[in-house]
Amino acid sequence: MNKIKTPRAGAAFFAASAAALTFAAPAVAQDLSGKTVEFVIPFSESGGSAKWANFFAPLLSEALPGKPTAIVGYRPGGGSTTGANWFQEQTTDDGTLIFGTSGSTQFPYLLGDPRVRYEYRDWQPVLASGTGGVVYLPADLGARFDGDLDDLQGEFFIFGSQGATTLDLVPLLAFKMLGLQVEPVFGIEGRGDGRLMFERGEANIDYQTSSAYLSNVVPLVEQNLAVPVMSWGILDAAGNIVRDPTFPDIPTFAEICDATAGCETSGVAWDAWRAFFVSGFAAQKLVYLPGAASPEVVAAYEQALVDILARPDFAEISTAELGVYPQMIGDAARVAHEAAITVSDEARTFVLDWLAADYGVTMQ
Repeated sequence: MNKIKTPRAGAAFFAASAAALTFAAPAVAQDLSGKTVEFVIPFSESGGSAKWANFFAPLLSEALPGKPTAIVGYRPGGGSTTGANWFQEQTTDDGTLIFGTSGSTQFPYLLGDPRVRYEYRDWQPVLASGTGGVVYLPADLGARFDGDLDDLQGEFFIFGSQGATTLDLVPLLAFKMLGLQVEPVFGIEGRGDGRLMFERGEANIDYQTSSAYLSNVVPLVEQNLAVPVMSWGILDAAGNIVRDPTFPDIPTFAEICDATAGCETSGVAWDAWRAFFVSGFAAQKLVYLPGAASPEVVAAYEQALVDILARPDFAEISTAELGVYPQMIGDAARVAHEAAITVSDEARTFVLDWLAADYGVTMQ
């Protein structure tokens, strides 16, 4: 198992994950009887965020006081900034609105994207979910994969992308480091739309976050229509990138990079990729209440999430739907939230220079 060590990261996430297992919210008096909770995500209905939100929505309906109806709403657009800008303006304070973000929402914020009119620190995090992702190829190209990508560096790839400053930044930079010739088709509304391009033969490289990969790509693999090439991996407690436990047989990007000519797991490009991987995957998906929500509402959600994680069947059902990743609540969620919206100046500068040089994307 490949381990790429960086001393800065890892411990905070795993300490946070451990804390989530022992967190106990205070007693609450909030009652949502007869109400409808809208769980809004800034993406389309076909991607990993939709899968994640639809997994948690019925569990929240059962666990929140008063057993309200919980529905998932979709506000795609602008690489997820449209929905986040909308949420910034919401003042709902009674617990009937929550918002789910992902790295595609965090990255524009980190990079100073002019479309961003939202401020993460105005919101109240109640859950942080780590996740992973898998890159895959069509069968003909996958047959040429032998543990490195040297033989595919001359191939021309098409990749359906939400945008260079969305979560797709992580694969786009990885492809660059691997020396692959990848032409992104920008403007899709969710990763599920990228998968549909792949299925229609309009794209010949794609990646999906773990939940969407498990439900929508594994069947393609089983039909020999897709071949997994690499996962992003996860962080262990010492800050090493190791194989994703959801996909233990799929090598990590670090392993493939080590094996591929011209790709290095050290230096400024690697440090920048790793920084955005942490923000985009180790603490990728977060659930927020509006800043106006009362302490009682926050406590009600935290207790409901504690109860959900304590269900005897939670490990089984979450593994099947989401993969094997930490679910962080309370202080653990706040630690993950802070990590997800913080990137060093050096990593930010490298990424901004690369985006300008390769895609003409500038934050003006």
